[in-house]
Amino acid sequence: MSAATDGTLDADAEYTEYVRSRMTVWRRTAYLMCGDWDRGDDVVQRTMTELYRKWPKARRADNLDALVRTMLLRRMLDERRLGWFRVRLTTELPDRAAPAGSDPDDRVTLMAALRGLAPGQRAVLVLRFFQDLTVEETADALACSPGTVKSQTSKALATLRRSLTVKAGAR
Repeated sequence: MSAATDGTLDADAEYTEYVRSRMTVWRRTAYLMCGDWDRGDDVVQRTMTELYRKWPKARRADNLDALVRTMLLRRMLDERRLGWFRVRLTTELPDRAAPAGSDPDDRVTLMAALRGLAPGQRAVLVLRFFQDLTVEETADALACSPGTVKSQTSKALATLRRSLTVKAGAR
């Protein structure tokens, strides 16, 4: 039986189309969780490799986006636990164009404040406010209770407010 008749080519094409349609959002999510584009890309790459290996089963999931979001979050947390997030290969940051209409100083300040949060709190904020998930969806993605999501969101926002107030006063 050839690959064309057993569905392998169709599955590969389906996987490729799915990944292409979601890659931009996954990269931004990983960046917001990691605070670094290169590390975020590494997390996304590891997630896509795992997704490809599990694609025959994963493609039948009730909510594939939620499954991938959970995989992405777990890869990011694994990376932090393993210590690779501390590795710096260069001493210079690459130049990146700022989005139109944004103040680069505000962006730097906000990213620094996000990096100051605990990984779980940062993940809650990214899922709730960037991915626009409900409390329940965030709880499912993080494998915790809705109450934990609410308390972590409250603590993270309070920490961000304090951090941003201090930095705004220093300007």
